Amino acid sequence: MNGAVFTAPCCTAARFAAFAGVMSKRFYLTTAIAYPNGRPHMGHAYEAIASDAVARFKRLDGYDVRFLTGTDEHGLKIAQAARAVGVEPRAYVDGTVQPFIELDRQLGISFDRFIRTTDDDHKALCQALWQRMADKGDLYLDRYEGWYSVRDEAYYDESELVAAEDAQGLPVKLSPQGTPVEWTVEESWFFKLSAYAEPLLKLYADQPDFIQPSSRFNEMRAFVDGGLKDLSMSRTSFDWGVPVPGSTGHVMYVWVDALANYLTGAGGSDGEWWPADLHIIGKDVVRFHAIYWPAFLMSANLPLPKIVFGHGFVLNRGVKMSKSDGNVVDPAEMATRFGVDRLRWFLLREVAFGEDGSYSDEAIIERTNADLANGIGNLAQRALSMVAKNLGGAMPGPGPSAGADLLAESMQTLTEAYFAAMNGLQLHRALEAVMAMVNAANGYFADNAPWKLAKTDVAAMSHVLHATLDATRRIVLMVQPVMPEASQRLLDLLGVTADARTFRELDVIVSIGLQLPEPQGVFPRWAEPA
Repeated sequence: MNGAVFTAPCCTAARFAAFAGVMSKRFYLTTAIAYPNGRPHMGHAYEAIASDAVARFKRLDGYDVRFLTGTDEHGLKIAQAARAVGVEPRAYVDGTVQPFIELDRQLGISFDRFIRTTDDDHKALCQALWQRMADKGDLYLDRYEGWYSVRDEAYYDESELVAAEDAQGLPVKLSPQGTPVEWTVEESWFFKLSAYAEPLLKLYADQPDFIQPSSRFNEMRAFVDGGLKDLSMSRTSFDWGVPVPGSTGHVMYVWVDALANYLTGAGGSDGEWWPADLHIIGKDVVRFHAIYWPAFLMSANLPLPKIVFGHGFVLNRGVKMSKSDGNVVDPAEMATRFGVDRLRWFLLREVAFGEDGSYSDEAIIERTNADLANGIGNLAQRALSMVAKNLGGAMPGPGPSAGADLLAESMQTLTEAYFAAMNGLQLHRALEAVMAMVNAANGYFADNAPWKLAKTDVAAMSHVLHATLDATRRIVLMVQPVMPEASQRLLDLLGVTADARTFRELDVIVSIGLQLPEPQGVFPRWAEPA
């Protein structure tokens, strides 16, 4: 990371003094919108899960959150896919968008709006944005001749193309993403992107955290520094898109339409939620979000988003997924097999946010057995079982015990590390801090051996169990953004009431003597993959 994303506050009771039950802080978060010309893949699931974890974290931290996701439904690629199956484009996307909505629901994605670029309010917003750029004098009519990738819905300069061979061994040109390109000639409206090179470079110099992580920032700065060419902004060879106002036969370049969804989701260009605090996107579309998008907004005299974060890819056993290689995995099936919370935990714990990562059945089983079954689950189950067996299920009270002060100090330090990591979008580091807390609590429990104290000093045993359960409560409160469903079950078992589950209650202990539910295992161990 090249700087903190959000202020990382001190994690003490004083930190929440201003919470006061009234949300005055706002946070607007978006994902990239998915192109529904195929089934959702693990990349869609990963981005949705990571974004959801950030949204849930901010809500628990007292923010009024607006979380937007959705689908990008215009463009030549959709028009061709619809034609191939003999239906109109609108009917085609009405069907293909449903698996994306269903996957988000299955994965527990807490979006506030699932936007579709075919929504009526979005069409009006796009045309208003276009008009603002036209009024600025940044759009002009000319003829486009150049290389276009239908699969990427992107234009490429000759210097960006990669030489390759087709199946017959004949020379072909591919985009930097390895997708086919075709020579395109048609009348087009152009945007004066070249006029925004210096303003963009100034933006990057003044706000080095605008693009994250730093590797993406360096790539975009170098690209702009190399010079920008004006951008083709409309198409006439098909009609599946938002019509250009006052220009019969032209539809907007799909990326104008796609990027504008963030404004629509904010309530419009003057909506109460704009500018966005954070765009979370894949690294393959950083150029559109960190160069084209701020240039459009500058042209329209609109505020810029605060952060564009380009995450890496998730790879199947280290290999990028593709239909031709037969290694595409259905995330809905993965969530059904392993459980939603296990899949969410694995992806955010195992993959360094901002870098590429890999997964496999074996890796998911190994990681979740170690962290969840042997870690968090075992910690909760051992302490709760002893309370049920020795104290009639009543929540014990605090008292002196060997190492209790050291445990409390460790919990406080690691809580601060967790908040700093989450606020810095280092999601994997936040979960490392959580697991360090689990290890500290398990070590304290083992060192004090409450099963032995049960035979010699019940009061001392009670003190140890209280400290262990309170540490567990804190841990589970902090894993809520990552494992929302399992966390709620664990908090039920720990006697934490529904109104005491935000971060302002981190230091509020459970009532002494409260009758706890009968202990139940939340994270059973997994066997080897079938």
